[in-house]
Amino acid sequence: MQEPGEHELGEVQRRHWQATYEANPEMYGQAPSQPAMQAAEAFAAAQAHRVLELGAGHGRDALYLARAGFAVHATDFSETGLEQLRARAEAEDLTEVTTAMVDVRKALPLPDESVDAVYAHMLLCMALSTTEIRALVAEVRRVLRPGGALFYTVRHTGDAHYGAGVDHGDDIYEHGGFAVHFFSRQLVDDLAADWKLQQVNEFEEGALPRRLWSVVQTRP
Repeated sequence: MQEPGEHELGEVQRRHWQATYEANPEMYGQAPSQPAMQAAEAFAAAQAHRVLELGAGHGRDALYLARAGFAVHATDFSETGLEQLRARAEAEDLTEVTTAMVDVRKALPLPDESVDAVYAHMLLCMALSTTEIRALVAEVRRVLRPGGALFYTVRHTGDAHYGAGVDHGDDIYEHGGFAVHFFSRQLVDDLAADWKLQQVNEFEEGALPRRLWSVVQTRP
């Protein structure tokens, strides 16, 4: 069977996430992730207010950041996930949460230097090619104000699923219908070129457990 091309794989993954959120509207629960709590502390210390979240899903982290006092623009490529996020934000009267359906393979629909911080929990390690990841980080740099912070997490090449499942090339492997781009440390360092790399911390999440890095880098 012929493997899907780069663009086709992204569309297959979009449909897969749509179906997943429809079938499991509470798949991640309502409690925030550990990275979201760490990001809130880092953003508060940096006196950030306007936060862009990439890959917000059904919103557990976006809502947590909004409760912590940030104005959150939550984006995802699943309209189903965003509908669930909006319903919860309205129920809690979190008026500073806005949403938009965004395909991160394209330019971010935001003005230059319009946000104070960007948060992306496992978005960069979705089914994106290395070229697309580099372009996305360049777009993040464009929309961040000087001194603004990017906080992201990714599964890395020490993860148990790295090298297993369907090999799509470019360190992308598919397991259970979900394609993941596993990051090498070299890729992390390359993405921080012309930034200030503040931290690279390893942590685990889930039952496997998944092995991830949390990365904080700031725009000079």
